[in-house]
Amino acid sequence: MSIKTSDFYFELPPELIAQTPIAQRDASRLLALKKDSGEIRHMHFHDLPTLLRPGDCLILNDSRVLPARLIGQRFPSGGAAEVVLLVDRGDKVWECIVRPGRKLRVGAQITFGNGKLNAEVTEVLENGNRLLRFDYDGIFLEILERLGKMPLPPYIKEELEDAERYQTVYSREVGSAAAPTAGLHFTKELLQEIQDMGVSLAYVTLHVGLGTFRPVKADDPLDHEMHHEYCVISPETAQIVNTTKQQGGRILCVGTTSCRTIESFAREDGTLESGGKWTNIFIYPGYRFKILDGLITNFHLPESTLIMLVSALSSREKVIAAYEEAIRERYRFFSFGDSMILY
Repeated sequence: MSIKTSDFYFELPPELIAQTPIAQRDASRLLALKKDSGEIRHMHFHDLPTLLRPGDCLILNDSRVLPARLIGQRFPSGGAAEVVLLVDRGDKVWECIVRPGRKLRVGAQITFGNGKLNAEVTEVLENGNRLLRFDYDGIFLEILERLGKMPLPPYIKEELEDAERYQTVYSREVGSAAAPTAGLHFTKELLQEIQDMGVSLAYVTLHVGLGTFRPVKADDPLDHEMHHEYCVISPETAQIVNTTKQQGGRILCVGTTSCRTIESFAREDGTLESGGKWTNIFIYPGYRFKILDGLITNFHLPESTLIMLVSALSSREKVIAAYEEAIRERYRFFSFGDSMILY
């Protein structure tokens, strides 16, 4: 089937872009979309158990966001510098986004936290990113916890008062540059309620890269170069998923990252294998899901790869109609916004 990027455009009033999380995680709104009929129900996230069945399985991405945004000074000039860590290349070298790029060429030095952390630009990459070699005493992650800030998406202009609100309550594997935001609505109590009703929880890890926010600029989405992200599925998760499928239960992914992970490890026969690898899977209408039955997700940017993925599970027409309904009903959009389930 032929699709165009412009097919996934919708008009979003700027005031619907959520700037801060709401007080209670599971009090966010939930738009429930029947993926086949297009029927819509307006609910709240704490109503989620009423849409689940004993024997189902929820897939959760347990990646934890690195406080990867560092504000420092160029040495010796003292001019401002900002660094966002993207990929650990090993041996204290990270691929980073830097600002101001024109001042941070090979050999440039940056200092953070009054010298607690120092870095030197060792290479300028083709995409404009930099390789930085860091110098420090102690444990890097502990230094980041003290000096780093959350690398919030560019459409969020407000500072985050509580950094834990940009982490899921089940996050544990540090490595993401952005939160798997569909999971931000869960509380520990809600997860326990879901387990108590006979729904399995299974965890995957996909470290979210900032490429997830990169807009599709090509008219034909198939000309878009997908970003690579590292993901892992444990033997235990593979077994839970395969047993659920054998017994007739549904697999519902929490977030597009969980969805991309299990579909990256899916065999043609609909079973899941375990392992770890880089994935750049691009899911868009016409894709045949091998494992996924339902999806819990936030509301995504117009013309993004994420709204294309959501549309693949239902249809472009039904998803755009649901988004237009959400706009009429003044749902909150994007990372700190409300939620949607396709089932």
